[in-house]
Amino acid sequence: MRQAVTTLTTQTRGQGLVEVTEPVARWVAVQGMETGLLTVFCRHTSASLVIQENADPSVRGDLERFFKRLVPEDPTLYDHILEGPDDMPAHIRSALTTVQLSIPVLEGRMALGTWQGIYLFEHRRRPHERTLALHLLGD
Repeated sequence: MRQAVTTLTTQTRGQGLVEVTEPVARWVAVQGMETGLLTVFCRHTSASLVIQENADPSVRGDLERFFKRLVPEDPTLYDHILEGPDDMPAHIRSALTTVQLSIPVLEGRMALGTWQGIYLFEHRRRPHERTLALHLLGD
């Protein structure tokens, strides 16, 4: 059994989904492990991770609009408003999704489905630099 770890930094443009599938896939391939388990962990409380369709961009737009309706940016609803009206909604949206993904590695590649991609889901309005921790355990 071997393991490999690294961090991946990505820049967001503000609220929305940023696909990170390719850089993660490249890193997995370089490790040379045929089978294993990849953990992708988002090191932030106002961004999250999702596996979602990567073929039709309207899916991402629909998800972004749904979360804005589900968790509105209304400062009258929250006590935590020191960092702006988008901060507490960002924490709630992150809690409703996840900050960690587990992805099997088979034949040296992530076992994602045909239309699946890994996305960092930025929940804050302004751009941020976000860091993901990658851990691969396998043979």
